[in-house]
Amino acid sequence: MTSAAMTGAAALLSVKDVSNRYIIRDRGGLGKKEIKPVLDRVNLEIQAGEICGLVGESGCGKTTLGRCVLGLIEYTGEITVDGIRQGSRGRNSAAKRREMAKKIQAVFQNPASSLNPVKKAGWLLEEPLRIHRAAGRAERERRVDEVLELVGLDSAYKRRGIDELSAGQKQRICIGCALMLRPKLIIADEPVSALDVSVGAQILNLFRDLHEQLNLSLLFISHNLNLVYYLCDKIAVMHGGRIVEQGPAERVYSSPEHGYTRKLLLALGEDDGQG
Repeated sequence: MTSAAMTGAAALLSVKDVSNRYIIRDRGGLGKKEIKPVLDRVNLEIQAGEICGLVGESGCGKTTLGRCVLGLIEYTGEITVDGIRQGSRGRNSAAKRREMAKKIQAVFQNPASSLNPVKKAGWLLEEPLRIHRAAGRAERERRVDEVLELVGLDSAYKRRGIDELSAGQKQRICIGCALMLRPKLIIADEPVSALDVSVGAQILNLFRDLHEQLNLSLLFISHNLNLVYYLCDKIAVMHGGRIVEQGPAERVYSSPEHGYTRKLLLALGEDDGQG
């Protein structure tokens, strides 16, 4: 348990009764409208300096919840980040969007699709500072070198094109871009699923190092309960748009209370047996 949790301090991220639904029309948008519920009254808290793993099968609503937290899609309910209420898509003013960008950033599944292929890595890392007019040129360059070191790359990488980088190096650049504004919380949505096992393990260890060095909070989204247990302080299990179980990682992994969590663990054992 984090010190913030023990002292009763306000959560860094608070998700209260968040629901979301998609509207689907068949026959190319001309047919009958169908409403598909995705999230159903989700509640979740993350304390400062805490890593929370959100785990569940594909289609259960994990990524949708992450996008709600980032303010990218519509939802009902309440989400606050560091005491500031997050608005859903289109409901934040430009000033509020800039403020929220300094508190919360994201790292996505496919690093290649997250990076502009015609720009150098250094240009991409510097871009958030330019957009927010956060520093002069010399300070921006210093910050780029600092962040490259944080993500395990030397300063020479800022002169490399994206097509010169391996998948793991691209993901390190993506993580570096997310760190440039010194956010308190990062949403990491399946950040290692597109990488091979050894490179994915290196990225997991990088997240752990950043957590320790920067007191960085993470919402780590994954379908793999083993990865979540390895990295996270707390686990929330999602099924059918609801969080069906959450608690300390050791307790959820070793003594699951919900049947769906037990099924996830059983599936891991079956995969091991087939390997």
